[in-house]
Amino acid sequence: MTGIFILADIEGSSGCWSYRASSFMQDDWAQACLAMTMDLEAVVRALFAEGVSRVVIQDFHRTGYNLLPELIDARAMVRSGYRAGPVPGIGNPGNCDLLMLLGMHAASGTSGFLAHTLTSRLAAVLVDGKPVSEAELFTAALAPYGLRPVFFSGCPVACSQAEAVLPGIVTFAMDKKQSRNSFDVSAWRRQLGRSAAEALKASTSRVPVLTGPIQAEVVFKDISQAREIAARWMMDRRRERLIVRTADMAGLYRVLVRICYLTPILERLLPISIRLANLKGRLGLAWVRHRLKKGGQLR
Repeated sequence: MTGIFILADIEGSSGCWSYRASSFMQDDWAQACLAMTMDLEAVVRALFAEGVSRVVIQDFHRTGYNLLPELIDARAMVRSGYRAGPVPGIGNPGNCDLLMLLGMHAASGTSGFLAHTLTSRLAAVLVDGKPVSEAELFTAALAPYGLRPVFFSGCPVACSQAEAVLPGIVTFAMDKKQSRNSFDVSAWRRQLGRSAAEALKASTSRVPVLTGPIQAEVVFKDISQAREIAARWMMDRRRERLIVRTADMAGLYRVLVRICYLTPILERLLPISIRLANLKGRLGLAWVRHRLKKGGQLR
C-alpha cells in the first residue's frame, strides 16, 4: 500500500497573499494558517479516496506550527515543529513511498511570489550559476529514504523550477497576480485535491540520484552578515558570497540549515534549542486558535 509524505509550506497556499500572511503572530497569518489547513484537508481526503494507506504531513513553515490538526482527516498524521535529525528539521519520514510538496515558493533571487531559499536573508543560493530551490534541497535530503517526489504546488515560477530539477513531477500552480476577490478558493481546493490524487498515477518522476561533489555560492543580501557567518563557521568568503563545498545536494541542505539557523552554541545544545523553538511554535498556534475562535471561525 502507498504511503505519502507531505511537506507543507504556507507561501503557496490559498490564504497567503502577502508577506504579513506568512509572518509569525500577524492577524493575516492566522487566516493563512486556517486556509493552509483546509488546503491540506482537501488533498488528504482526495488521497484516501484514491486508496492511499498512509499520509504523513510535516508542517514546514517558519516555526513548524501553522496547521490545525483537528481540522484534518484523523487518518492522516500531522507532525508539527522541528526535529534534530536524521534529516535536519524533518527527522525521519517514516514508512512512506512518495513525496508531495504543497504550498511551496520559488528560489531566492527569482521572480516568484515571496521567493526565498530557507531564509529571506539570502539573495541567492547558486550551483553552477543556477538558483537552487527548496524543492531541490528537500527532495535530495529525503532521497536516501527512497521517497519519490510526485506532486508539487506553488506559484507558477516555483512550479517551473520544480519541473526543471524533478523531471516527470506533476505540478499545480496558483497565480497570485490575480485578484484575491475573484479567487474561487473552494473550486481551487477541489482541483488541488484532484491533481494530487491523479499525480499518483500520472507522475513519471524518479527518486533523485545524489551526485557530486558540488560547489555552491550562498549569497547574502547583507555583506556584514556574510562576514559574520563566514567567521562563525570558518568558511571561504568572497565579499557577500560564501563558498560551500559538499558531497552532494543533500549535504548542501545540511550546511544551509547550519548557517541559516544555528550558532555553535545552539548546535551543541540542539535538543534544548529545538524544544524551545517548538514551544514558541505551540504558543503561536495557540494564539492562532484564539484569534480564529474570537472571529467565529473555530468552535
